[in-house]
Amino acid sequence: MNLKIRDIAELLQVSEQTVYRWIQEKKIPAYKINHQYRFNKLEINDWILKNRLAVSKRIYDFSAAGTPVSLTDLLKKGGIFYDNGGSSVAEIIRNAGETLPLPPGADRKTVIYSLLQREEMMPTAIGRGIAIPHPRNPLIADIEHESVSIFLLRNKIDYKAIDGEPVHTLFIVLSANPQRHLEALAKISFLCQQDDFIGLLRKPALAEEILGYIEKKEAAWLKKDPR
Repeated sequence: MNLKIRDIAELLQVSEQTVYRWIQEKKIPAYKINHQYRFNKLEINDWILKNRLAVSKRIYDFSAAGTPVSLTDLLKKGGIFYDNGGSSVAEIIRNAGETLPLPPGADRKTVIYSLLQREEMMPTAIGRGIAIPHPRNPLIADIEHESVSIFLLRNKIDYKAIDGEPVHTLFIVLSANPQRHLEALAKISFLCQQDDFIGLLRKPALAEEILGYIEKKEAAWLKKDPR
């Protein structure tokens, strides 16, 4: 519960009055602690994905202390996979889960179950043909074993997305803690608002081209917001 009204206003580029109104109208998850409102990062992330809000680049300031999340590094660990099959959301997640690189000691059945359970709670489609399946709670103990994997689907799948567009690409995120989880998801969400990036996924482009695009974007972010 470490985000405040001011943080949410800056994150979403709205006034603090707007955030207070959303709270009163129960449109945003919030908790009143010692007469002040506080917000949970994971719940705010789910809310952002569900509502398909454009997120300010300031979301990158909310990273965990220590090593910042690098999507480039996480993708090099997780990989980019083509022709993932399945005729339903459950099938494509199971098939992706069978291919997903896991760290030593991780139980594949538990990971797949967690991904499916999260989908039952709320579909993770964010529009424009993208879904971001992720466990609600971190399953990875060490940040060295975190990963992001991209699965480009053989056939588009009806994912009950808000914009009605069938999903053609999955991003599966495995993070070590809620803060890093939020940062990774937020960066993916921001990338997926870029038309040229969506174009690469729809082709689909070669893995080297997709990874190169992300690497250039991250380099640009670091120049604007050095850590």
